[in-house]
Amino acid sequence: MTIEIHTECLPVGLVQMRYESGQTPSEALWRHESSGVIAQFLVLPIKKKWHLALVAGPSVYLLERLNKCCPIGAFLMLSDLFSRTMMGTFVALFLIIIITILVEVPMLLAAVRRTLCLLGGLLLLSAPAVIAQDITKTLRLPQMSAIPTLDPGLAQDSSSIEVIEQLFLGLTDYDPKTYEVIPELATKWSASADSRTYTFEMRKDVFWSDGVPVTAHDIEYAIRRNINPETASPYAYALYILEGAEAINKGESKDFNNLGVRAVDDYMVEFRLTQPAGFFPAMAGLWTYRPLPRRSIEAFGTAWTEPEHILTNGSYRLATWEKGNQLILKRNPDYKDSVTQQSAQIEEVNYYIIPESSTGLAMFENGELDIIGGTFLSIPVPEIDRVRKEYADRYSAQPDLCTYYLGVNNEREPTNKPLVRKALSAAIDRKTLVERITKGGEEPATTFTRPPIFGSVDPKEGIGISYDPEQARLWLAEAGYPDGEGFPTITYMHNTSENHAKIAQAVQAMLKRNLGINIRIENQEWKVYLKSTTQPDAPHLFRFGWCADYPDANNWLMEVFHPTKSTNRIRWQNSEYAQLTEKAMGSTDPSERIQLYRRAEQILNEEEAAIIPLYFYTSKYLINPRLKDWYHMALGGQQIRYWRLTGRP
Repeated sequence: MTIEIHTECLPVGLVQMRYESGQTPSEALWRHESSGVIAQFLVLPIKKKWHLALVAGPSVYLLERLNKCCPIGAFLMLSDLFSRTMMGTFVALFLIIIITILVEVPMLLAAVRRTLCLLGGLLLLSAPAVIAQDITKTLRLPQMSAIPTLDPGLAQDSSSIEVIEQLFLGLTDYDPKTYEVIPELATKWSASADSRTYTFEMRKDVFWSDGVPVTAHDIEYAIRRNINPETASPYAYALYILEGAEAINKGESKDFNNLGVRAVDDYMVEFRLTQPAGFFPAMAGLWTYRPLPRRSIEAFGTAWTEPEHILTNGSYRLATWEKGNQLILKRNPDYKDSVTQQSAQIEEVNYYIIPESSTGLAMFENGELDIIGGTFLSIPVPEIDRVRKEYADRYSAQPDLCTYYLGVNNEREPTNKPLVRKALSAAIDRKTLVERITKGGEEPATTFTRPPIFGSVDPKEGIGISYDPEQARLWLAEAGYPDGEGFPTITYMHNTSENHAKIAQAVQAMLKRNLGINIRIENQEWKVYLKSTTQPDAPHLFRFGWCADYPDANNWLMEVFHPTKSTNRIRWQNSEYAQLTEKAMGSTDPSERIQLYRRAEQILNEEEAAIIPLYFYTSKYLINPRLKDWYHMALGGQQIRYWRLTGRP
């Protein structure tokens, strides 16, 4: 069968089909390549030269697209499929308009179903995922873009990491409330006296999907493979804490025997570090450290993650992966939680690729999704106020482990002066910014490490610089610019984004009103922007956000702003700060590390004002009431294994 779409308003339009005689009824699929959405057609003969074409989508995707291009808003499309007569086309269009005018969309869908029953008990076709699923046992989740990879060694995007969390276990995991490190594949671990050698003992009841036990050798293999430059793992740098890892990854050494990972026996793995690291158990939960099935990778190469080849060990197994369209997981019957010994609660998880948040919201409101928001396709910002009121019982704002901040070029005039930086920080009304501009329940920030990450500062402690216009003017005058006189125009740059632009404009207005200074706003595309902010002539102020790789302040204060052991985009030098973060990195005393990081935050954000934190991120969700025991995991993928479903949407 051949399908031709004769409209630019895809995927909805008049459909022309040619098929061999006797092929009745007929089915066909059409894939919208740019979005991954599949339209499905059921063709029923009415008489010799007339046929009825029923279209299914997701229905709301089709509706949205149709409404943007055509005023009629219908799902039924009738066409003269054989004779191509002008009269047939006019009759088809007339019927579409009449049906649409007379019947609301939900009633139309019901009518279609009834019609199909009368025509021989045939079912209205939907998206392929819906055809085969028991909706009472299936969790339906959106993803904004196609899932690039299921290889833990190659993952770097939230969509891939989300699914990998369900398929592969790590040595450690994180408590969803405190983000403290807890066992997962490991049962316990210990550190040497100098905190440079860590030994993890592993569970003996975890198996690959082919029944072979998961062992320490699988972890050793994964580390060796991911650090190999030929693998091109984007998160290989997370392994640099291991002896010999950085040199191997940069091609300076090929001595894998001295790499700091070793399977002591089948269920004990040892890591040797380049320096003391009290935070290492948190890093051991990263996807780059997760065990991999050597036999499958060596047998199938880059195709090892295909459904017919992949071997996994997590709470779910891969059932279907239609790239660019959907991915289906089935509950792993062999999985048992390390504490409760329970299996995953939900039988099936379907991820739909939905490129537009407005489409996802429409699908949620139509009962076709169980969640929207957070990592599962964000709620459109213009709709947040409405959905928060309309769905008060379904709306939830949860903390994300991310901070939105202004980087400051500490080497350019006049932002090279601490008093100027402090004045700028004190002149920004963060509370107004999140209430009137971002509108998503974000939390004003005066420190960098996002609570409740280990080593973060409780906002109640008052560290950092709060909104104080009078103090801001005093600091600016002390810096030599009373009432802003003589202060040069400085540049505020952000990467291209409507939301970033609104924040920049708000900051611009606040600095003008409170300090009498002028700010020039510029924007660049992301790739160019990243390079621009690393140059000596980087703008005076530049927008950035940082999200946790693992829940420890080392990942924030050491790895982002250390003068020599980070990218140090702000071009800031402070010896006390460097010493504090280095000492905290090597300490195994939690109390000591907390005090060291507290002092580091004080220097960074208050005494030096080397950056200007604006707010802590939140994730906004709409949750279907049938989803129980749901909670937001702000790090890595969601812990779906603990969620439950009750009944139909």
